Amino acid sequence: MTKTFTTTRELRFGDCDISGTAYFPAYLDILNGVNEEFWAHLGYPWHEIIWKERWGTPTVHLSCDFSVPSLFGQTLTFDLQVVRVGRSSVTLKHEISCEGEKRWSSTQVLAASDLDKHTSVPWPDAVKKTLDAWLVQD
Repeated sequence: MTKTFTTTRELRFGDCDISGTAYFPAYLDILNGVNEEFWAHLGYPWHEIIWKERWGTPTVHLSCDFSVPSLFGQTLTFDLQVVRVGRSSVTLKHEISCEGEKRWSSTQVLAASDLDKHTSVPWPDAVKKTLDAWLVQD
């Protein structure tokens, strides 16, 4: 099994400012969509875990470094790796590129959360096992 989840996104008109440059809040919205796609790939689509199982994965920490601007119409490649799995959190590393050129990167911590009590909870056993299988060792 590969330990990098890869997907692409085309920058659309609404993702960019008046100059055609990707607008950083749109980047974060796109990143959220990549996370949603990753969880579905793992077998835990958000619409099921949120509505049926009543747990979610809110972001509790996020850092970003922007290297090179991206422009309207370009296709970005998102590489996501699991770099730490805790009792109730997971740290993801995102590398975003366009045609092999690094555009930006992000480190993000998600926490398992009970959506009714609004508290962190341990990962369900099957989820923890799945996340551990994706863990990249340095």
